[in-house]
Amino acid sequence: MGWIRSQLTPEVVSPEKALPGRDLPVLHPMPVHVVLGRRLDEVPEGCEVAYFAMGCFWGVEKLFWNTDGVVNTAAGYMGGYTPNPTYRETCTGSTGHTETVRVVFDPRTVGYEDLLALFWENHDPTTLHRQGNDIGTQYRSAIFPVTDAQLDAARRSESDFQQRLADAGYGWITTEISSGQKFFYAELEHQQYLYKNPNGYCPVHATGVTCG
Repeated sequence: MGWIRSQLTPEVVSPEKALPGRDLPVLHPMPVHVVLGRRLDEVPEGCEVAYFAMGCFWGVEKLFWNTDGVVNTAAGYMGGYTPNPTYRETCTGSTGHTETVRVVFDPRTVGYEDLLALFWENHDPTTLHRQGNDIGTQYRSAIFPVTDAQLDAARRSESDFQQRLADAGYGWITTEISSGQKFFYAELEHQQYLYKNPNGYCPVHATGVTCG
């Protein structure tokens, strides 16, 4: 059975009402990943980049840095209008961004489709602009493909997972799939937050539905 994406009325702030932001990044100079040992913006030869938003980025970043084949991660903001937003600004919902994790992966070890499976299986993509008690457009579910191949794979995986969710009694996927978005690194205290704060906030909102 084919599925048609639901037509959702967006609640994200408009470009005209978004905060003005700033010219300089909030993360400077670029630090080293405290778990993986690379500069946060490093992409080793042969590796690729992917971006996922699944609610609070602290737990999401940990999920990916613990994945075989992932060689770098960073917490940040994506999908909005305010240049170089701060965490405090993003939390107001007035930047348009959602908390996002930048994932650098080696496709010889882990494929983009494998990362998509982790994405779908480790949050609830049917809840609009929220994950559990985290409510707001800054917690919305999103995939930000950087190539046409990633875009096609994301759309295929969405269709497949929608069927599995429906079979399990869940509703429509609300995940935003949007190309051409710019990623802004979050402040240093949010990078590898759960490594620095092992007892920190790390809710799990998985539906229990798997990709296969």
